[in-house]
Amino acid sequence: MPASPEPPTSPVIGWDLGGVHVKAALVVAGRVREVVQAPCPLWRGLPALDETFSTLPDWARGEADHAVTMTGELTDCFADRTDGVAQLSGWAAGHLAGRVRLYAGRAGFLEPEAARAAAADIASANWHATAALAGRAIGQALLVDIGSTTADLIPIVGGLPAATGYSDAERLETGELVYSGVVRTPLVALCMHAPFGGRRTALMAEYFATTADIYRLTGDLDAAADQQDSADLKGKSIPETETRLARIIGRDRGEGDAAQWRALAAHFAECQIRPLHDAAATLLSRPDMADAPLVVCGAGRFLAERLAARVGRRFLALTELIAGRLDGAGLDWASTCGPALAVGLLATDDPILQRRPA
Repeated sequence: MPASPEPPTSPVIGWDLGGVHVKAALVVAGRVREVVQAPCPLWRGLPALDETFSTLPDWARGEADHAVTMTGELTDCFADRTDGVAQLSGWAAGHLAGRVRLYAGRAGFLEPEAARAAAADIASANWHATAALAGRAIGQALLVDIGSTTADLIPIVGGLPAATGYSDAERLETGELVYSGVVRTPLVALCMHAPFGGRRTALMAEYFATTADIYRLTGDLDAAADQQDSADLKGKSIPETETRLARIIGRDRGEGDAAQWRALAAHFAECQIRPLHDAAATLLSRPDMADAPLVVCGAGRFLAERLAARVGRRFLALTELIAGRLDGAGLDWASTCGPALAVGLLATDDPILQRRPA
């Protein structure tokens, strides 16, 4: 059996270009050295990406082999997904110093000039990268990556991604994509009623509060992951958070106390986990998912861990599976930025990507 190729010593940077965050992971000699996430309001157009890029650490703008995945092509500043893939790929080719490859999931790594023709493979393929990386360490599992906006639930069978769907639309149909996250999801997307003061009250159908508010009150949301503006563009203190939560049921903060607002937040948290439970239970009922553990990651890893308990399966953190490839203490973004790590490590291991042009 031929020996595995030695990891390249030149740096590889994995990128996840999302609609609200940019994530990057620096891989040197096969090990992740640095990880960063920065907010990016891409719906304002590519200049927002330029601005975010300028704020990233120096290593992110340095010479490297770049492996890029994306979800930002869905953003409404683009005409459609194909246009978004083409524009983001062009941005990467024009701004990243060094060789650039695009992760096309089932099609592997492609050159930027192939982006438009392969848009269906490249668009929102970041889930595939994370599942492919996890599959190298565990043969059977359900990957649960809960982020700020969405949740990916991806079966891994025989060490490979085994999702039934591929595109966003297909995965929404199969439950492998649940459009619910721990920061940006409006509370009115979770339910239409809530208990308060001994009554079942309807909600205001307004963008008054988001899931960041409920997990700020429950103490679950890491402050570092709380990077998006609040719904009212005001602060994120507990009183300001309670004010937004009160508004969603047509009340003022003074009409309740801290315990009541925490109880209301807990109700919304329960409403969020129910559809995740339904999706996970359906996927775990597949014959090839018997006894499969959950591999958990993302800004909402805490919610994924609760989901594992709810469906009666053990869980493993993605960072545990790849611990041997993580360097340094305090790689706090490693779980949150799973797809960026994944494409960086997959590219490092890819002998085709290692063969730099003469």
